[in-house]
Amino acid sequence: MGKTSSTVKNRYNAKAYDRIEIVVPKGQKDIIKAHAASIGESVNAFIFRAITQAMETDSRTGDTPAAAWAEIEKESAE
Repeated sequence: MGKTSSTVKNRYNAKAYDRIEIVVPKGQKDIIKAHAASIGESVNAFIFRAITQAMETDSRTGDTPAAAWAEIEKESAE
């Protein structure tokens, strides 16, 4: 692949996509990568699906992440 081709692809990607960087604890990257591969997805596809599902669930239930975590903590304390 020539330099021009890479430049064109990079310019297209900059126009068409937003980038998000996430930070995970050491060792989690390999675990996430292996899980995504085990279900036939790329890491990007897996993370995008997880985020999309979480947003859909949050909008259906009306729960905020803070409320959901509070409920989990409450149940685990019982």
